[in-house]
Order: sequence, then C-alpha cells, then structure tokens
Amino acid sequence: MQGLAAGVGLFATALLFGGMVFFAFIVAPNVFRALGPQHAGAFLRRLFPVYYVFGAGMAAAAAIALVPVAWEAALVMAVVASGFVFSRQGLMPRINAYRDAELAGDASATQPFARLHRLSVVINLAQMVLVALVLVGFAGRAW
Repeated sequence: MQGLAAGVGLFATALLFGGMVFFAFIVAPNVFRALGPQHAGAFLRRLFPVYYVFGAGMAAAAAIALVPVAWEAALVMAVVASGFVFSRQGLMPRINAYRDAELAGDASATQPFARLHRLSVVINLAQMVLVALVLVGFAGRAW
C-alpha cells in the first residue's frame, strides 16, 4: 500500500511541477506575444482560475497520498495547496479589481495592483521551489 501511495503522490507532484513550469515559462509569455496586452489579459483571467484549481487539486492529492510515505513531504504539499487556494480566493479577485480600476483611469490603483501581482508571482515561484524540493527529496531518497 505504501508503494501505491508513493506512486500516486509522486505522480501528482510531478504533474503539478510540469504544469507550473509549462504555464510560467511557455503559456504566459507566449500569450502576450500572440494576443497583445488587452486580449492576453482577458484570456489569462479565464485561465488563471483553472490553473489555481488544478494546482490546488494536484497538491492536495499529493499531500494526502504522501502522508503514509513521508509526512514532511505531505506537509510541504499541503502548504503548496494552501497557496493555490489563497491565490485564487484571496489575491486574484483583488488583483482583478485593481487592474480594472487602473484600466478605467484610476491612477491610485496602479501601486496596489503591482504590489499584489508581485506577491502572486512570489507565491507561485515559492510553490514551484517547494514542489521541486519534494521531487528532489524523493529522487535523492531523503524522504
């Protein structure tokens, strides 16, 4: 049973890491090049909620599966899942509201938008590092 749990946990972790890297380094930059700022923004607004749900789901599945195998890795993945939920439910609505206000001409919305957007990027990069550390931990048999 522990082998199955490890397999499910590692598969979910690897799938999450691949999805995060693909989204951050392939999808997001190319969307802006292909669609331009206005259309890219509209497209990403529809894509980000799906990305966050995918990330939370994969991280939560990994966390649950890894509990009997390596509770430390499970805890890390639970933190990653929480970050996705926070980003989707807490940050994304505020980022979108400030961006809408900024586009409508409210100059006072520029700084809060930039600050919250930066925070979302930092959270995403931290999550990517944590997920990579879990994978490296299993590859090096640290767990």
